[in-house]
Amino acid sequence: MAEEIPGSIRIQTGDGNEYRYYAVEEASEFYGCNRSDAVAYACDNVPALVKAIEDVLTRGDLTADQKREIAEEFSVRGVEFDVKESVQIEKE
Repeated sequence: MAEEIPGSIRIQTGDGNEYRYYAVEEASEFYGCNRSDAVAYACDNVPALVKAIEDVLTRGDLTADQKREIAEEFSVRGVEFDVKESVQIEKE
């Protein structure tokens, strides 16, 4: 089944969503391209960046405090990392 792709999409920036305009402008400046490409690049990059951060947070050579610091630093609007270290005690 073929998916119909619209010729364009809009981003609403009114009614309390004005920050979206500035976010797109910032992405455009960051990537050095037009707004449409910047939105596409950001959408492509976010899942890859989240996966990379998850990989770092599961490394065994970091302390729990280091993992929490990393998680806090990379938690942003819409993406939150939470590190939970569990300790299990076995009794014989």
